[in-house]
Amino acid sequence: MTARILGMDPGASTGLACYEDGVLTWLRTIEPHAIDHFLRDLMPARVVFEDSRLEKRAWNARTKKDYGAALATARSLGQVDAWCSLITSICANLGIPAHGISPTAKGAKLDAAAFAVVTGWTARSNQHERDAAMLARLYRRSIR
Repeated sequence: MTARILGMDPGASTGLACYEDGVLTWLRTIEPHAIDHFLRDLMPARVVFEDSRLEKRAWNARTKKDYGAALATARSLGQVDAWCSLITSICANLGIPAHGISPTAKGAKLDAAAFAVVTGWTARSNQHERDAAMLARLYRRSIR
């Protein structure tokens, strides 16, 4: 039986990364409405996702150029928080161990070249997929 670890970077473009038996096997980007389908179809051994709810201070209105930009950031963050809750709920219903990692704890974003050095992945990738892969990378060998 293959041990699948699924990394997820929730957002309007949700990044997915799958490690099978410790090896990064694929990256994808999906819309949030497909999260339930992918989890039910894959039934991974573990899900690791970027959880914005774990950040104590996600943004500062003073750093935004105007109030409208601060409100847009807050609205976007609220949507991501809801998707994190959805992931947690679906995984609980399916009996899949899942846990979130704060964006800060995940570490810095990697460009494609740095990602290739760290993971060996040289095929096309986007930032959401790379973030998902880095989230799950620490757990890629956690289940045998």
